Amino acid sequence: MVLIIHYLVPSLSVAILYALLNVPVFALGWMYVGRRFFLYSLAGTAIFSGALAAGVHVSLPVPDMLLSTLLAGIISGVGSGLILKSLGSAGGTDILSIVLLKRFSIRLGTTTLAFNCGVLAIGSLFFPLEKVLYTLIYMYVSTRILNLVVSGFSQRKAVSIISPRWEEISHKILEDIHRGVTIVQGQGAYTGQEEKILYTVVNFRELSHVKQLIRGIDSKAFVVVSDTLEVMGNGIGNQPQW
Repeated sequence: MVLIIHYLVPSLSVAILYALLNVPVFALGWMYVGRRFFLYSLAGTAIFSGALAAGVHVSLPVPDMLLSTLLAGIISGVGSGLILKSLGSAGGTDILSIVLLKRFSIRLGTTTLAFNCGVLAIGSLFFPLEKVLYTLIYMYVSTRILNLVVSGFSQRKAVSIISPRWEEISHKILEDIHRGVTIVQGQGAYTGQEEKILYTVVNFRELSHVKQLIRGIDSKAFVVVSDTLEVMGNGIGNQPQW
């Protein structure tokens, strides 16, 4: 939205427009997220606006339009992700994303992409279709990188284990990995025998250790490893606590 207004009225500074349009969303951040997030976001917006003003004449030597679009998306996504992991934001759609995540569990990048697509639809009335499509590519790459930085690198793995030596395996996970284990009562559909199903959640670095541990105890154990979208809980949660 800031860029559309700037292109229509070039005399208006991008940095000033960005700061002014953030006023209403900051009110939402204070109401629905909290005082700390508001103050951190205020600092983040000030720094970001200053960076926009200082970097408006800086350009990278990438003449190819598509490569420039991809590079811009990567830089933007990494920057936004790092700011959000710092428990603040750079204002704008970042604040809206946090509000919707906390209230409706909508992923951060999804909100940003949906909002920007709406703005892009308006922009298509004023700008050539080619530029609109390049912008769409930029936004998609940026939101994918944003999700990756915020939760992708800290994604947890859910592990389900079925083994007759379940007790030994559970003790090893508790003692060696220091992760909690839930024991679920189950029954084999074919044999009718009762089974104990172990369920635990570990981070990516611990996963290989868990698999080695299981193989060392029971090489025939049935193991299912699943990706998690979001994990909440002390010690294992992977979402910043805004």
